[in-house]
Amino acid sequence: MRKYVIIGAQGSGKGTQSLLLARDLDLVHIGVGDIFRWHVQNHTKLGAQVRRAMGAGELVGDDLVEGVVRDRLEQHDWNYGFIIDGFPRSRRQAEFFLESYDIDGVIHLDLPDDEVRRRVLARRLCSECGMDYNLIADRPTQEGRCDVCGGELVTREDDTEEAVTERLRLYRRKTAPILELFARKEYVVTVDARPGIDAVQRTLRHKLGLPAPR
Repeated sequence: MRKYVIIGAQGSGKGTQSLLLARDLDLVHIGVGDIFRWHVQNHTKLGAQVRRAMGAGELVGDDLVEGVVRDRLEQHDWNYGFIIDGFPRSRRQAEFFLESYDIDGVIHLDLPDDEVRRRVLARRLCSECGMDYNLIADRPTQEGRCDVCGGELVTREDDTEEAVTERLRLYRRKTAPILELFARKEYVVTVDARPGIDAVQRTLRHKLGLPAPR
């Protein structure tokens, strides 16, 4: 059984790289951001709390995040292991995680701030089916319309210049220092997230001592 954490600023490719790794290794991908977005889209009480934080460019509170992660992992549907994306985002969350689980590796996707802004501000979301697009690498066939359902593509309300700047500030101040905590246990591999998707995947697998992609 393998258990991995993937860490990186918004736009660094955490979700994409996690899914590739999960597919080949039969891991369960746990995307904390995906769980939160589901709650926001379905107008739950939790979703309302998350929406306020995301709209202000703030990180969701530790208690809320820890509760969501604990509930998800307690489902125990990860027979061969998991890769968790979007958690932990603070030292307290990292300590909570290390107390509960033996981690095989922490993947740190390193991306400069200017590239984070470029990628995040190019993201679009279908207002009907929720399909993700990025105008840099994944443009729709028809400008402004979803290829799947024809719905209008919109900017996420938390993908503004102001919100991105604030999230980067919080990431550097709160999230990045947890890498030091993991590094003390020799868990961390740092990968340059600027190259293409396949190149990043090959590098992180090489650093983790895993087989090359199929």
